[in-house]
Amino acid sequence: MVVSDIRSEARWLSSGFLLTLCSSFGQTYFIALFAGHLKADLALSDGQFGGLYTIGTLGSAAMLIWAGKLADRFPIRWLGVGVMAGLAATALGMSFVESAWSLGLALFGLRFFGQGMMGHVAMTAMGRWFNRKRGRAVAIAGLGFPAGEALFPLIVVAAIGLVGWRMTWLAAGILLATVPIFVLIFLLKRERVPTRGRAATGRPDPLPSQRQWTRSEVLRCPLFYALMPGLLGPPFIQTGIFFNQVAIVEWRGWDLAWFAASFPILAGANVLTALGAGWLVDRVGARRILPLFQIPLGLSIVLLVLVPEPYILLAVMALIGVSHGGASTIQGAVWAELFGIRHLGAIRGVATAVMICATALSPGLMGVLIDAGIALEGQLIAMAAYCFAAAVWMTAVSMRLSRVVAA
Repeated sequence: MVVSDIRSEARWLSSGFLLTLCSSFGQTYFIALFAGHLKADLALSDGQFGGLYTIGTLGSAAMLIWAGKLADRFPIRWLGVGVMAGLAATALGMSFVESAWSLGLALFGLRFFGQGMMGHVAMTAMGRWFNRKRGRAVAIAGLGFPAGEALFPLIVVAAIGLVGWRMTWLAAGILLATVPIFVLIFLLKRERVPTRGRAATGRPDPLPSQRQWTRSEVLRCPLFYALMPGLLGPPFIQTGIFFNQVAIVEWRGWDLAWFAASFPILAGANVLTALGAGWLVDRVGARRILPLFQIPLGLSIVLLVLVPEPYILLAVMALIGVSHGGASTIQGAVWAELFGIRHLGAIRGVATAVMICATALSPGLMGVLIDAGIALEGQLIAMAAYCFAAAVWMTAVSMRLSRVVAA
């Protein structure tokens, strides 16, 4: 996508960027910054807090299976506004939590509206609105994810120190309820008409050369499940690392502020890799580069385990950013590439829900293992081994995916 293309498509690309940026308030790295305060104020152990997080996230995944298809039925403009309003209300609610059950309810809202629906709406829109430039559109809209990673951790740590964690959530809710909603309404005064096919607000015409799969057909396709080991590993592992960042810095004897300060490194690597992956997707296809984003994540964990010096966190975060950037772009494009765009919202809803389940299991499982005395180091070694095994598996699977596209 050249500069002139970006300028002409800026309205729609910016709306995707805004949605992914605001998803930060429901992402693990953001919520985990409050973990120490929440556990202290509500008298929760690592396992109890992780369990609540798991329950809330699993609930959001179950809801997303139903809610995901709303992106096929309603204009992105109003669906996005509704999701933004829900996230704002939940952020406000976080400032008033006083018990474990109210925290669990708030975590459900943050995960559903933030991590789940906000990114789902953005990536479904990019997959449907863009055909020939889908990879680059997904990459550019997805820059909101690393932008949030670079921007918010240091701001949140500073805000908590100045006004406390409750007022920080209150400010986040007020912010979400005002500026982003009005900006989104302005940007999407009209929705984009794809290069080929009708506007995405109705039922788009399928591309002449591509079969348009229904959700039930996809769920009967063995290759859909064959993709899962590779697609579920990174969100599980990244969520586990970010959610347990307090435990990691205590294990290594580092400072939490140093961990927060390293997020811009992650974000920078994320941006560069996402843009490069978008270029590759448009030229060779998302399915052909599926195995690549597993390896940097495995290497990052190896460094985290083997090198105790604080400076290694810069390399760790850079490698996680490479993995995250590649994964977000590839996963944003692969479902439309394989299964078409007519039922993209419903299909992505299921796939996203499954990936959210992976993010749900990680905090709870790791928290329980920590409470049981299982060393964090051993858990990380197992994760690294999984990454390298998944890369081999995805190489084999990617070789078979061309049959699905040709079917």
